Amino acid sequence: MKYENQRLCVPRNPAPRPLPPGMPFERDRLLRVLANVWVNGTELHYFLIQGPEPQRQAVRDAFTEWKGLPLGLKFTETTNRAAAEVRISFDAADGSWSYVGRDVLGIPNTQATMNFGWDLTDDYGHTTALHEIGHTLGLPHEHQNPFSGIQWDVEKVYAYFTGSPNNWSRAQTDSNVLHKFSTTEVDGSAWDPDSVMEYWFPAGLIIEPAQYAAGLMPAGGLSAQDIEWAKKFYPGQAPGPKVLEPFTSRPFTLGPGEQADFALEPDESRPYTISTFGTSDVVMVLFEDDAGTLRYLGGDDDGGTGLNARLHLRLLAGRRYVVRLRLYWAGGTGTSAIMYW
Repeated sequence: MKYENQRLCVPRNPAPRPLPPGMPFERDRLLRVLANVWVNGTELHYFLIQGPEPQRQAVRDAFTEWKGLPLGLKFTETTNRAAAEVRISFDAADGSWSYVGRDVLGIPNTQATMNFGWDLTDDYGHTTALHEIGHTLGLPHEHQNPFSGIQWDVEKVYAYFTGSPNNWSRAQTDSNVLHKFSTTEVDGSAWDPDSVMEYWFPAGLIIEPAQYAAGLMPAGGLSAQDIEWAKKFYPGQAPGPKVLEPFTSRPFTLGPGEQADFALEPDESRPYTISTFGTSDVVMVLFEDDAGTLRYLGGDDDGGTGLNARLHLRLLAGRRYVVRLRLYWAGGTGTSAIMYW
């Protein structure tokens, strides 16, 4: 794929969640690395905001490619904007961008969470669609990996990106290119210059590694490392949920990024509390089983708070619910518990 004056993605992120000072390094690192990862098995609904049909179909095809790895995520197009976690616009004046991972849940449903600002029907457009969906899955830009070893010719980087077609400010160039993530923000994986999350860079911007002085031009599409990352966090085959009985504590022992699923079927309709116990940091998400489709009801993230994840919801007798727990940090004992009452 030839690099020639390509327009590039600008990710959007709310301010990172503040964490208490003095937190142990390992706990801090795990909370930041896993902050935007969905629970495995999540069904993400996406809504296409107008746009020409060829562009819309290109987005559908990119979702299908990610799902076909296979992943333990489901992507479902919906015509109900209010029911969509992911809302995709096609504003040619706004570039291409996406919020990252679970940050989309904090964006009002009147706003898009992803935009495509150029044609998606050629090879570069297909890679752009895969790239923005990668952000929604929780992937950051690869060239900002602290393990990349990239040394930039900073003034040439500014000159290039402040010019056409991107026309970024120096501050935007800092944020999108020159800024390196902290080692606390990434999972420790080696730099992947062929990642779908990597930018294309022309000759003269990179000083080191020397082999990229003539330009960094990924092949396009998903790399082997992209696929490995996605399958690690979203395994296509997961064990079925364990049964959770009311007023009965169920222990769980997980490693960082691992998940436990529980099914519950209340025998009376009333308000219930679902809570974890222990010193671990988890995100807890509750779904209602609607004829085999799991519909999101609520979630709580106790990461870094010193509290436990807890939900208060009215559940209905005879309905089946699934609660999913994804661990950031295991705490002192490595074992926690869940109960509902």
